[in-house]
Amino acid sequence: MRTLRRANDRGQADYGWLRTAHSFSFGDYFDPQHVQFRSLRVMNEDHIEGGAGFPMHGHRDMEIVTYVTRGAIEHRDSEGGQGVIRPGEVQRMSAGTGIRHSEFNHLADETTSLYQIWFLPERAGRKPGYEQASVRETLERDGLVLAAAPEGGGGAVAIGQDAKLWIVRFRAGQERKLEWKAGRGAWIQVVGGAVEALGERPQALRAGDGLTVESETSVTLRATEDTEVLFFDLA
Repeated sequence: MRTLRRANDRGQADYGWLRTAHSFSFGDYFDPQHVQFRSLRVMNEDHIEGGAGFPMHGHRDMEIVTYVTRGAIEHRDSEGGQGVIRPGEVQRMSAGTGIRHSEFNHLADETTSLYQIWFLPERAGRKPGYEQASVRETLERDGLVLAAAPEGGGGAVAIGQDAKLWIVRFRAGQERKLEWKAGRGAWIQVVGGAVEALGERPQALRAGDGLTVESETSVTLRATEDTEVLFFDLA
């Protein structure tokens, strides 16, 4: 079973310094039909104006992954974690028993764009933590890289949930078959470009669109232009 979540159907907000789109209920946006997908609780596409950002604020019991697509975001937290995340890098913050952090556009005169992704943890009360990793070299070489996984390692950040995040790039005309084990589900988020999800009824996806796939164990995507997607393999 496949369900398409169009970019224009997401929750939208424009605060001047921040333009954001929510695939799932978040903040002032609530849609009972789109609260989460399996352990995937938040999928926000944020565009932050130069020098602006989120002042220090708190989270609990959430695994938060940030993937920057343009610009740079500067992170600081109450556990001493800090770093600047740029395209080709992935950040993981485990909120656990409680953590406070701030995120600001590191660039004064350019917009920073990113996806912020929250997973529900396998268990509450984990120790808070921070991790940052570069997947740039593998992604540029292979067009496919594991960015987050329960065990981490190999360039992937470690998350406290039975979920994997792959970043996949396609050249126009290229096909890739994405696979997962029976009983699991997939979410495909198109970061940029355009692809077709092949099958009995092919579906065209463009930037910002999301596709859920359940009761299947694979999906074949064919790019109609150069494209990047986030592929989530979820228990």
